[in-house]
Amino acid sequence: MAETRHTKVLIVGSGPAGYTAGVYAARAMLSPILVQGIEPGGQLTTTTEVENYPSFVEVQGPELMMKMEEHARAMGTEVIGDIITELDTSKRPFTAKGDSGTIYTADAVILATGARAKWLGLDSEEAYKGFGVSACATCDGFFYRGQEIVVVGGGNTAVEEALFLTNFASKVTLIHRRDELRAEKILQDRLFKNEKIETLWFHELEEVVGEDNPKGVTGVKVKHTETGEISEIPAKGVFIAIGHAPANELVKDVLELHNGGYVKVTPGTTETSIPGIFAAGDLTDHKYRQAVTSAGMGCMAALDAERFLAEQE
Repeated sequence: MAETRHTKVLIVGSGPAGYTAGVYAARAMLSPILVQGIEPGGQLTTTTEVENYPSFVEVQGPELMMKMEEHARAMGTEVIGDIITELDTSKRPFTAKGDSGTIYTADAVILATGARAKWLGLDSEEAYKGFGVSACATCDGFFYRGQEIVVVGGGNTAVEEALFLTNFASKVTLIHRRDELRAEKILQDRLFKNEKIETLWFHELEEVVGEDNPKGVTGVKVKHTETGEISEIPAKGVFIAIGHAPANELVKDVLELHNGGYVKVTPGTTETSIPGIFAAGDLTDHKYRQAVTSAGMGCMAALDAERFLAEQE
């Protein structure tokens, strides 16, 4: 028979938002249970150096997440290696089903399932993730000072990343499969005026080229979408900027969403459209998507949950 666990606060997800929510919920004596999900530690576990998290001049992404997990555990959060596959929000206590078979019931739920960068699905892209291939310019652009880099995409994300990367790179090549961008006109104007950016129309990324000792990217092979001709571009960094997808599978049919699937919260809070369900981090943040802002929202979610539970009593 399946085990049933009850908690005042169930935290779903284990990135900066989830672990910070755990710290604050535990300190509020709510004895939270945190279920880590499919990728314990979230997107930061696929990042190498992190230089923009306060108090760490430089830290490895997996190490930062390990420290956050240790902190949450030390405060009293029970961290469980399970995956929530179903969430019933129709009545309180809310009921969640784990992949392990365990049933979790909770008076309040904090969703911190994050978002996932969209990737092209190339083997070479996968091979160099964290070693020259990235999906976050604000996370990794700093490492390419004075280098030539490429950005793949044609929407707002790609243009914003390309513009941001000119702060560091000597040259940015924007690769797009068509001959016009989907980005807002004001962004396109900035892009075309920037002398550091070259736009390569009618091309798609065919292969990331690199070496293994030390491991790193040396260039990319691109294919002309009309002629099929293959050419190679030297580059030290490759930024895939084809968008992000919020991990909203548990709640996409029950919570109010916006901006392409992000969970909508009441401004200035982490409250969702269902009382007692809170959302934090990249699941709700389509704009900033930083570890430090996710951690801040995790804190907010725990405080919001504490307040909600106090009002129920």
